[in-house]
Amino acid sequence: MQIWVDADACPGAVKEILYRVAERRRLPVTLVANQLMRVPGSRFIRALQVPSGPDVADAEIVARLAPGDLVVTGDIPLAAQVLEKGGCALNPRGEFYTKDNIAQQLTMRAFMQELRDSGVDTGGPAAYGQSDRQQFANALDRHLARRLQAGNR
Repeated sequence: MQIWVDADACPGAVKEILYRVAERRRLPVTLVANQLMRVPGSRFIRALQVPSGPDVADAEIVARLAPGDLVVTGDIPLAAQVLEKGGCALNPRGEFYTKDNIAQQLTMRAFMQELRDSGVDTGGPAAYGQSDRQQFANALDRHLARRLQAGNR
């Protein structure tokens, strides 16, 4: 199993958690971004820089994704592609995208974009806090424990 990170908008706290998990569980973690990223020196952690452009990092992740891999992203369309390809998708707030909830999330995303396009100020997401960080860490640990119990690394 590989962990892929849609790293351009990923909170630093999530990256730190992933760095520790990579070392502790000896799992490969790859951060994909269109900017240069510094990562700790580790045989389990690497950064992959892709050219600038809309959805270039997303396309790279999907192209390299294997069934069972985990993708950390807040990008709902990317999460939908990950699920279609047999991967798992987890957002930085610790919520898994699933086949049961992805259609609703895509619909809500489109609705919010329509509101923004018509001039409505929809605000942004709440600030990323300690409880979000804890929920992410807990969800990640539960997922990895289930995968290891099932014999999938």
